[in-house]
Amino acid sequence: MDPYEFIKNAIITGKYKPGLRLTEEFLAKEIAVSRTPVREALKRLKFDGLVTSLNRGLMVREFTKNDVKQIYDLRALLESFAAKEAALSRDEEDLLEMERLINEFESLLECDLGNEEITRKIMDNNSRFHDTVIRASKNEHLHFHISKVVVLPLVFVSFYWFNRKDIQRSYEAHAKLFDAIRNRDFEKAMVVMQDHIFTGRDFVLTSEETLKYFHKEVVK
Repeated sequence: MDPYEFIKNAIITGKYKPGLRLTEEFLAKEIAVSRTPVREALKRLKFDGLVTSLNRGLMVREFTKNDVKQIYDLRALLESFAAKEAALSRDEEDLLEMERLINEFESLLECDLGNEEITRKIMDNNSRFHDTVIRASKNEHLHFHISKVVVLPLVFVSFYWFNRKDIQRSYEAHAKLFDAIRNRDFEKAMVVMQDHIFTGRDFVLTSEETLKYFHKEVVK
């Protein structure tokens, strides 16, 4: 397996928890590869914001309560702007892709939502839908900046602990957002996206299960 994908997946799913020290030697043995591709993978993961530097080596990024709030608040600002621009600039190809993803999400609601593989599929669907909205904005700079703000472990942990009602609410937000963008209602698109992001933020900040995942400062 590609070392970058292996380590990223281990961080996202919580196999490598926040605060865990990562060494090239440990990871090379774990993945059964040489240290050179591990070194390159760690550089990419540091750029992605999933690992941070120690005095010696690297560790899985930790999150404080303030980190979580700031990350989601910035996401709400950037992605609501993207939704507004998408409502004004989307084309038929964008709409077809959004509709396809919403239909896919709806079909996933019929599956076992406690299954980790289904959780992955829902998270992937969620990511692709948000990416489609950003692409529909026709603003080439937005995706770069938003990609630096969207922290995958936060997204995965949210979906992992969502109950059926939470996941249904996420699906409904996507459907409302699609309708607003299709109807070129940019004001509604902004509000729906902002509320959608803030709902995720509040879940991460208040759910006992998600708080256990993060750094001890979060649970004070």
